[in-house]
Amino acid sequence: MWPPTRGVPMWLTGWSDLYAVVVVGLACYLTVVVLLRATGKRTLTKLNAFDFVVTVSIGSLLATGVLDPATSWAAVATGILLLVVAQWVMAKVTSTWPRSRWFVTAEPTLVLRDGKLLQDALRRSRVAPSEVLQAVRTSGSGSLASVAAVTLEPDGSLSVIPKDSLGDGSALADVPGVSDKVPDVAGLPQPDDGHA
Repeated sequence: MWPPTRGVPMWLTGWSDLYAVVVVGLACYLTVVVLLRATGKRTLTKLNAFDFVVTVSIGSLLATGVLDPATSWAAVATGILLLVVAQWVMAKVTSTWPRSRWFVTAEPTLVLRDGKLLQDALRRSRVAPSEVLQAVRTSGSGSLASVAAVTLEPDGSLSVIPKDSLGDGSALADVPGVSDKVPDVAGLPQPDDGHA
């Protein structure tokens, strides 16, 4: 029997509902823009797991505020503010105490070294060899032999370092399994590679 729900308007419940959606939607949108601008670029960078959760949660709160007339703008703004402040605090903690980063971000993983794919690392990271080949091609290299390292970064991107750009390798100092071949960089924590 059509319509499936009797007594509930299917297309429009009234102009006041649409007016409320527009007003609250704009207020929520402006709140998000102001909070994101106030907290800086870090909130809008490539996503790690914590950033992803915050972003999805903000989207959910925003949708609830726009579409649910029982939810006030103040409740939505408070929820979004809480998430943005939590993200800011977490960024501050992890930049002040680098060893706390493990809680929010994965560590980089070496997936190619000296032109050779590291099959165990690829399998553990669930990265297909074709993804590494694509990253190497995208970097402008035509041969794996010309690549010193490819790392799977905490944000999920692949970084390619050609052999002629390796230098002293200090950019790889925080990659487990590489620290034995690079100099200790002042202030950068050396990863625990199991050799105590």
